[in-house]
Amino acid sequence: MSEKNRLTHLKQLEAESIHILREVAAQFENPVMMYSIGKDSSVMLHLAMKAFYPGKPPFPLLHVDTLWKFKEMIEFRDKRVKELGVDLIVHTNPEGIEMNINPFIHGSKLHTDIMKTQALKQALNKGKFDAVIGGARRDEEKSRAKERIFSFRDKFHRWDPKNQRPELWNIYNTRINRGESVRVFPLSNWTELDIWQYIYLENIPIVPLYFAKKRPVVEIDGALIMADDDRMPEELRAKAKMQKVRFRTLGCYPLTGAVRSEAETLPEIIQEMLLSRTSEREGRVIDKDQEGSMEKKKIEGYF
Repeated sequence: MSEKNRLTHLKQLEAESIHILREVAAQFENPVMMYSIGKDSSVMLHLAMKAFYPGKPPFPLLHVDTLWKFKEMIEFRDKRVKELGVDLIVHTNPEGIEMNINPFIHGSKLHTDIMKTQALKQALNKGKFDAVIGGARRDEEKSRAKERIFSFRDKFHRWDPKNQRPELWNIYNTRINRGESVRVFPLSNWTELDIWQYIYLENIPIVPLYFAKKRPVVEIDGALIMADDDRMPEELRAKAKMQKVRFRTLGCYPLTGAVRSEAETLPEIIQEMLLSRTSEREGRVIDKDQEGSMEKKKIEGYF
């Protein structure tokens, strides 16, 4: 039996991801790793620390801060970066700040375009990054299933789903012209359940919002939105009720629905995942704000 076949499926996924991260470091001049603070980012950061141990990852982290993330996410980000001693770049779209973009007032589509897509392109242009590592997985959403592991972007950061490079086994095409870039997805072949099992086995710290707890939530268009600060309109906050919920995915708090859950520990979350028949992104408003929503956003430059 080959050495590869003696590995558990999680160890095989880990080995593949570490190989991809090392390939990025070896082949590109100026890579960067996106850090959204979620569970996938936590796993990716853990893998990067392993890939280059005892050194630090040879690229900075980049967090596009919309200013509407959960408070616990920002606290976790700052604590984790300090613990690991890694470099972090935080970018917020200054035009969005000037326009005072508010997801409650302007809606998810405009907020996402200005505070996420345009902000990301600003940060990538400013840093002149030629490879951008992200934590997207193929099982998350149908447009993400179309992505290659090394996914080409033109000089305007646009993605063309009909013009993807072939990938044979673990041979990746890293050739680009000046101004072009590649989005790299080391977790492409992982599932949500793989992520949770790996977090449990490796004891990876995650934002407490993933664990079930009584929180103030209000139902908006079918989504359970947590009242995270007083920027939520008073008429909505007045309707908030304490419910035991957790989050399967994290983003801007007005656009991220919680799920009712009793899972307070990692084993309970894994058990919940084994029984779940719904998508982890069912609570993400940005996935539903227009037809073919995620694919259109990715073509425009969204991650």
